[in-house]
Amino acid sequence: MTDLRKPTHPGEILREDVIRPLGLTVTEAAKRLGVTRKTLSALINCKASMSPEMAVRVSKATKTSPESWLYMQAKLDLWIAEQKPTKVEGLGEAAIV
Repeated sequence: MTDLRKPTHPGEILREDVIRPLGLTVTEAAKRLGVTRKTLSALINCKASMSPEMAVRVSKATKTSPESWLYMQAKLDLWIAEQKPTKVEGLGEAAIV
């Protein structure tokens, strides 16, 4: 079942709920996370996905779980995939174990 509303990109959450309220620049936030400004900018501008490595960095910096950040990304990725028409044939009566 496809949700009607597109899930929020985890980079947008990071930008709006963490970086902006703390008054951090992208450069300062990137430095604190141990990544390049370019890498963080791509993420918070929704041009790049949240990687497992970045999820670990963000979770340590925000005292959250890396799974929560990856779950946000997975929900978005799945929503995007479900928007594309996909033609498949059934696999028959195969038993699912």
